[in-house]
Amino acid sequence: MTSPPAGRPSADRFLKVFLAFVSLVLATLVWILGLVDSFGKPSVAPALSLEQQELSLLAQPKVPESLQPLVVGDDPAAALLRTLRDTPLDRLDDRQILLFTALEQEEDYKQSLRRVTVGQPELIPLQQALNGNNAPGLERSELLALAPDPLIRTVACSALGGPPADCVDPAPASAAARRLIFSEVFPLAALILGGLLLLRHGWQLLGRRLPPWPPLVSAPLGPLDMILLVAGGFVVLGEVLVPLLIAPFTGWLSRDMSPALMQGVTVLFGYAALAIPPLLILRQQLSQCDQEALPPGGWLQWQARPIPLAFLQGARGWLMVMPPVVMSGWLVSRWIGDQGGSNPLLEIVLNSRDPLALSLLAITAVVLAPLFEETIFRGVLLPVLGRSLGRSGSVMVSALVFAIAHLSIGELPPLLVLGLGLALLRLSTGRLFPCVVMHALWNGVTFLNLLLLGG
Repeated sequence: MTSPPAGRPSADRFLKVFLAFVSLVLATLVWILGLVDSFGKPSVAPALSLEQQELSLLAQPKVPESLQPLVVGDDPAAALLRTLRDTPLDRLDDRQILLFTALEQEEDYKQSLRRVTVGQPELIPLQQALNGNNAPGLERSELLALAPDPLIRTVACSALGGPPADCVDPAPASAAARRLIFSEVFPLAALILGGLLLLRHGWQLLGRRLPPWPPLVSAPLGPLDMILLVAGGFVVLGEVLVPLLIAPFTGWLSRDMSPALMQGVTVLFGYAALAIPPLLILRQQLSQCDQEALPPGGWLQWQARPIPLAFLQGARGWLMVMPPVVMSGWLVSRWIGDQGGSNPLLEIVLNSRDPLALSLLAITAVVLAPLFEETIFRGVLLPVLGRSLGRSGSVMVSALVFAIAHLSIGELPPLLVLGLGLALLRLSTGRLFPCVVMHALWNGVTFLNLLLLGG
């Protein structure tokens, strides 16, 4: 049996260090450019606020009076009108121009609106009538039949002098009220319950009545391995090179699809392309570990069973992290304003109406993203860092890397807090599957809320 050349280990070590250095430099450059670029990307917040105001106005007649201050506010029509006034006219679409025209009473604004023409010819007679020029000579019922949706029909009916009782479309208003009540009451209830759980946890912590955390089990990997995994596999290969390689294939696959379905396919394949390189690198790294030292539950400590307990721990973690995440987002918006750079997936979900496209987006956001990101950040990075930085250091660094990896300056503080919560759940339970549940709940509830407001 021949022995390997004497210089081979040092040569392998040099190559590994070189690749790690190059990966770290390239990943840092990609992340800096991505974070800077996020300043120029639009925020989903204005679109989300506008959707919520439109839904509130449509739902108002069917929301119980006792819930109206909480759900629709004092005057949803005035709130929507203020938002439309604050938006440049060239950024309004046809239906928003019709809404603006129907709600506006001040002559200065109406003069500006008369100089704007909607792009869809079939809507021009309705726009002319709302501007006080009923040139086509159509009856009110004929004009309202041109309205593209129930909200336009309702506000246009009122603007054209229709009786209030006749202007309310009961079925769409009731459906909007149900969606709005759920989208408002459910998060509020979750915030209250999460706050109570946080207070209880803090009380138990002060009284030293919390059970001790289990030992932190880590794969026998080092910082260089993590740099190769995250910087090399996740960023350089996953975010840059592989997406460029599969772009022609994705374009060919979706060439005959509708724009909405094309977006869903592009997001799904794009995320798969991002995930595959680091997962292959991780598999190779773990295969080189001493398998005789493999701990119960494996290197990643998935430990899905008992499944009910994992779901309970994940749901509890989701509830407890909600108040600090919401608070951090509120503080950022209050102190430095909306910095833009929202995840593009949010606006795609908000505006999409294609069930198949939404299903693909849901699979990406609620299944693939939690599985992949928890494997990398809490399955490997956190415990490996814990061997050299200790638990506190590993929690902070892994959460910071998790937040930066999303390439959004505006969302960085809330994502950092979310990453801290996921890391603490990983340490306190000693297993990874509850973190996947918590992450899936976070993405799933956000996804559902976007569907409710955008539908």
